[in-house]
Amino acid sequence: MPNTNLLNKINTIVPEDQIRVEELMSKHTSFRIGGAADVVVTACTEKELSELLKLLHSEDIRYMLVGNGSDLLFADEGYRGVIVKLGGEFEHIEVVPSCDEEIRVGAARMLSSTANFARDNGLSGLEFASGIPGTFGGALFMNAGAYGGEMKDVVESVTLMKSDGSEVYELSGEEMEFSYRNSVLQYNEDIALFAKVRLRKDDKEAITERMNNLAERRRMKQPVNFPSAGSTFKRPVDGYAAALIEEAGLKGRTVGGAQVSEKHSGFVINIGGATSKDVRELIEIVTQEVEKNSGIKLEPEVRIIEAE
Repeated sequence: MPNTNLLNKINTIVPEDQIRVEELMSKHTSFRIGGAADVVVTACTEKELSELLKLLHSEDIRYMLVGNGSDLLFADEGYRGVIVKLGGEFEHIEVVPSCDEEIRVGAARMLSSTANFARDNGLSGLEFASGIPGTFGGALFMNAGAYGGEMKDVVESVTLMKSDGSEVYELSGEEMEFSYRNSVLQYNEDIALFAKVRLRKDDKEAITERMNNLAERRRMKQPVNFPSAGSTFKRPVDGYAAALIEEAGLKGRTVGGAQVSEKHSGFVINIGGATSKDVRELIEIVTQEVEKNSGIKLEPEVRIIEAE
């Protein structure tokens, strides 16, 4: 439980309705798993975010920025510290006035909504992202990708805030150091606020058809009806995680409410009431059995967040 003094200080920065105490992280992750965080605070302006970060740093309070939580597994014991979320102006999106083939998108905007906005403005290049259940900021952090596309392909520049709230600055797409499920954000701990995305003019119907085709492929091949964090494991250098898991005889393997999906072995899913402990145990079993069977050690793509 956070101390009253800290809560009062946070409340001088953001309105009370943007503060949640003892909030279950299962409400903020696509896995629908995780105990209570001490505090969840939503910052809706650059000023709020800057002052909040300055406070947390000056008080030496542990904190973490969370988008849609689509790649996160929180502990059953929750999170000791402050979870920071973005809203308000960070959900804004627009076509850049000086260039009708670029959009400026806030980090709190959902990827699917961003792809739809691009389509509605006759802009192609984000079709791959239309079914990824994360925010734009989370996609930048992970260099999210699917079906041959990734953020690296489209990001022109990113506006960031220093992790201590002291400065707002800009990095080019190259300076973001995007690589497979990785970016500079995973090392510098700074926070993406907005991004400029370069796209190309195309027919709206053609874009819609491509998006519909990808959505159908996803429905056919992925366990979209169950809570999960997407692909549980990174793609190994040799082969594909799903194939390696299936070859090891692990399809359908269950621990508690966690299961290696029978539809796509690359997904660990929550079939009902799964705990973080269940998922971690199943990930460990899969890692060990695959290595024993193939000699290849799988690495989790899902980020496992400890309680403290």
